[in-house]
Amino acid sequence: MPVTQLKNYAEGKWVSAKNEGDLLYNAVTGDAIFAASSEGLDFGAMMQYARKVGGPKLRKLTFQERGLMLKALALYLMERKEYFYQVSAYTGATRVDSWVDIEGGIGNLFSYASLRKQFPNERFYVDGEAAKLSKNGTFIGHHIMVPREGVAIHINAFNFPVWGMLEKVAVNLLAGVPAIVKPATLTSYLTEAVFQEIIKSGILPEGAMQLICGSARGILETVEAQDVVTFTGSASTGNSLRTHPRVLSENVPFNLEADSLNCCVLGPDVHINMPEFDIFIKEVAREMTTKAGQKCTAIRRVIVPADRVEDVQIALGKRLQGTTIGDPSLKEVRMGPLAGISQRNEVREKVQQLARSQSIVIGDMEHFEVIGADKEKGAFLPPLVFLNNDPFNKTDCHNIEAFGPVSTIIPYNTFDDAIELAKMGNGSLVCSIITQDDDIAKEFVLGTAIMHGRILVLNNDCVKESTGHGSPMPLLTHGGPGRAGGGEEMGGKRGVMHYLQRTAIQGSPTTITRITNVYQQGGKQTETTVHPFRKHFEELKVGDTVITAKHTVSEADITNFANVSGDNFYAHMDATSLEGTIFERRVAHGYFVLSKAAGLFVDAKKGPVLLNYGIDEARFTKPVYPGMTIGVKLTVKEKVDQEKRSEDDIAKGIVKWLVDVYDETGETVAIATILTMVKKLDQA
Repeated sequence: MPVTQLKNYAEGKWVSAKNEGDLLYNAVTGDAIFAASSEGLDFGAMMQYARKVGGPKLRKLTFQERGLMLKALALYLMERKEYFYQVSAYTGATRVDSWVDIEGGIGNLFSYASLRKQFPNERFYVDGEAAKLSKNGTFIGHHIMVPREGVAIHINAFNFPVWGMLEKVAVNLLAGVPAIVKPATLTSYLTEAVFQEIIKSGILPEGAMQLICGSARGILETVEAQDVVTFTGSASTGNSLRTHPRVLSENVPFNLEADSLNCCVLGPDVHINMPEFDIFIKEVAREMTTKAGQKCTAIRRVIVPADRVEDVQIALGKRLQGTTIGDPSLKEVRMGPLAGISQRNEVREKVQQLARSQSIVIGDMEHFEVIGADKEKGAFLPPLVFLNNDPFNKTDCHNIEAFGPVSTIIPYNTFDDAIELAKMGNGSLVCSIITQDDDIAKEFVLGTAIMHGRILVLNNDCVKESTGHGSPMPLLTHGGPGRAGGGEEMGGKRGVMHYLQRTAIQGSPTTITRITNVYQQGGKQTETTVHPFRKHFEELKVGDTVITAKHTVSEADITNFANVSGDNFYAHMDATSLEGTIFERRVAHGYFVLSKAAGLFVDAKKGPVLLNYGIDEARFTKPVYPGMTIGVKLTVKEKVDQEKRSEDDIAKGIVKWLVDVYDETGETVAIATILTMVKKLDQA
């Protein structure tokens, strides 16, 4: 097979390197198949291109538009996944391994596309609630978040060439920030294959993404304060980059996700005849063999009660013995080679270091069978399990990571010991505990959370739907303290906010309303001659208000509402039981107050309002007694656009209304945010 020169994508065009660069090999056969180099690329020009071309185009789009862009890209890539599977086989990945990488990566695009629904149809995001900064409420504060005007530089690891790229760019693209992707050279050919399809799609604005297949040495010399750098890989390399003088002088945000010594704990309540024991063995074996153990989340330490070590060793040995090693294109193969000979040699070296303080009890590094391939030419290695009989003194297993199918069984005598051993990895991306006892689970979580980015509690109740120990989820944070790097990736809205600048804004409620497009209590209200319920979505303006007629609450109201609702709480119905309470006499139900408010502000005739969509929040701030008179101010608080799901769908949006119920003194007695679904004009 001839060697193919990989191309870089820079400044809107595919660029061939000036020299061949590094040869990349088929992990199964050992044959050279690709070459990668970045010689001739101008990193400074690429950064400026992203800032001046990609950034402005992305920032012109709203969160909704960016989310739909991600959805379109995910659908496009999913249609071409079989081609990616073919290329992925060169990395030594089985079909299952590749599924995690390819469809898992595309799944991140889908997840962040859906996340758009948690953001406004704006180019900015209003964060949290307003802060009242003055006695009379004429001066308030709020927080607004806008996209950073820089570039996201993603320096990724070799083990997930697709997922590693897509899980990161999904976040920065939704935020409105362009990216330069630098995959690990070893498997960059798979990243390039996916990237080519991204560019062919024409879905992303020009300048939104660029690709470096070879070395990116020197790119950090060009970073500026608005940029963001993310790195996945070894802690030593990550820390070296994090302390780069330019990164420090410009205060560039740097997210480090480093390989860690993750653990899985067998709870003290779990015995060999319980389903949780089988769950434990399956989970450990799967995490050891998926991607041949080349996962930053793989289980490196298997922590078990001392009196169950032999049971675990026997069961795990049988499970791993059934792992067929060989050419991943063969259906019967369950584990392929490592990503390359260099990676295999590095793992062998780490195994030898671990062997100085502990013994291999499962597997043989030299004697194992491989089917459909030559184990000397390919980067093959069998699953290997050590036993450490003195883990508090023989600590290599807590400090040395063999980034392959290698784990260590570690016994514990007390559960406090198990918690301490779990923390001795000095910071991990993930740990898991298999237990049927929720009290044990609580004790473990509270005892170990300080040292782990994610904790999976697994038992027979959730195992069928569990995504497993090694699967970071798009809407949860992926990262960990200490050795794991102290960073955060993904995390749903939290992740998007890493690419946004949070700024405090101060002013009058009217001014802050105008800036944010969210009505601030105390701001100017615009009474219109047309009831807001007679207006279509486009016609409504934030601040539009209707002031209703008033109603005097009676004891009959309270009694009738109790009969209808079945709510006969003593404060509403029994005046003799109020001694020692805050109430002076029978008090109206809070839900009656809201219901009566709806009766006052609703326009009953058929119009653009389709339905009541729900209540975001409601507070009853002052008791309402018989004889008190209430009125309502109903104000358009915020508008949330919705895209049509099909040609036949009704064009509509969600309107959030501030419902301010006040008494005859003008004091608020109840306040709520209700939502209605409102037609757009083209559906009139």
